[in-house]
Amino acid sequence: MDYHKPVLLDQSVDALEIKSNGIYVDATYGGGGHSRVILNKLGAKGRLFGFDQDEDVLPNVITENDCFTFIHHNFRYTKKFLRLHGVKEVDGILADLGVSSHQFDSAERGFSFRFDAELDMRMNQQSDMTAANILNEYRAEDLQTLFSKYGEVRNAKTLALTIARERKQKPIKTIGEFLTIIQSIIRGNRNRYLAQVFQALRMEVNDEVGALSAFLEDAKDVLKNDGLFVVISYHSIEDRLVKNFLKTGNIEGEFQKDFYGNIDRPFKIISKKAIAPTEEEIALNPRARSAKMRIAKRVIAD
Repeated sequence: MDYHKPVLLDQSVDALEIKSNGIYVDATYGGGGHSRVILNKLGAKGRLFGFDQDEDVLPNVITENDCFTFIHHNFRYTKKFLRLHGVKEVDGILADLGVSSHQFDSAERGFSFRFDAELDMRMNQQSDMTAANILNEYRAEDLQTLFSKYGEVRNAKTLALTIARERKQKPIKTIGEFLTIIQSIIRGNRNRYLAQVFQALRMEVNDEVGALSAFLEDAKDVLKNDGLFVVISYHSIEDRLVKNFLKTGNIEGEFQKDFYGNIDRPFKIISKKAIAPTEEEIALNPRARSAKMRIAKRVIAD
């Protein structure tokens, strides 16, 4: 089985308009699918930096191409590590957000409710925070907030109170235990409900909003004038942050003005509407169904 089947592969790389001697960032390396296509378009003087914090990607790291540098860290540190490699600006950045097929399909990682395993969900396996920590240690009020904010769970309060009550009997350690506890309060379509709950836990475990926000700021700082930024997201929370940032330069989506009253527009939006996979791609890769790709060009005022 492939580590991960990249979504919108050709469209996303084409959107970068690769220059043979350019410098590029694949912010979410995964199985290296996007990186390999980018490298095929680079000449001997081109450079590509791939970021990923997950240890499971290490066997897939490209070692046979001198143009490629792998950085085993979260993409929230893009600017820092590019600086360490002597790079101040780049021609393009690609980020394919979300969870890889490998992570979803590896039962022991705890990302999917299809398997019974430890409640883990860490993308960085060196991190101390797991989904079990959150379920057993967060106050009921904080659980309600994260399920509502990150999962858009309709009965977030009932869910939080149920967890708080049941963990008093014994700690919640496995996915199976968790599903048994919440079975009676699932509302609507079971798979959709659980997907929302697990999304909220995963986002909290990995500080996904914080990491994405930091990454977007770094991307703005390191992209050259006319540098291209391509981001693929998989749920409305991510997409809203990306859309706001590309439109206004901040995740709140509020235009900022300079001393003279001029509105700061750090990006020119290339894709007025988010680009979705074709029906043919979705048929081949059902996990592509929710993908939305946005493309923008960096604009640095004189």
